Amino acid sequence: QVQLVESGGGLVQAGGSLRLSCAASGLRFSRYAMGWFRQAPGKEREFVAAVRWNDASTRYADSVKGRFTISRDNAKNTVYLQMNSLKPEDTAVYYCAAAPTSSLLQTGSGDYWGQGTQVTVSS
Repeated sequence: QVQLVESGGGLVQAGGSLRLSCAASGLRFSRYAMGWFRQAPGKEREFVAAVRWNDASTRYADSVKGRFTISRDNAKNTVYLQMNSLKPEDTAVYYCAAAPTSSLLQTGSGDYWGQGTQVTVSS
């Protein structure tokens, strides 16, 4: 069955960096749009970034643009989220998602979701 497994979360100080990874199995990774969402306590899950399968174009939430970079390695069935210049407001559980199209993914309608990895940014 399809599994998305996130890793790379942790505790960092403001201004630091983390690189999240999402390893996918059980799906044809190269034909899925991949993305990242996050959810902070008491808040709705929000879109962070996405990368399309066909042209590898990327999309970012305004709150992370210029600081985060999403990328994918189809040979490794892995999507990454490089997070730089982290802020306390970036603290959340980060979820990996997959969907046949980027539009479905970005609206929270991804077919598959990982269990999440905790990112905590201290001030």
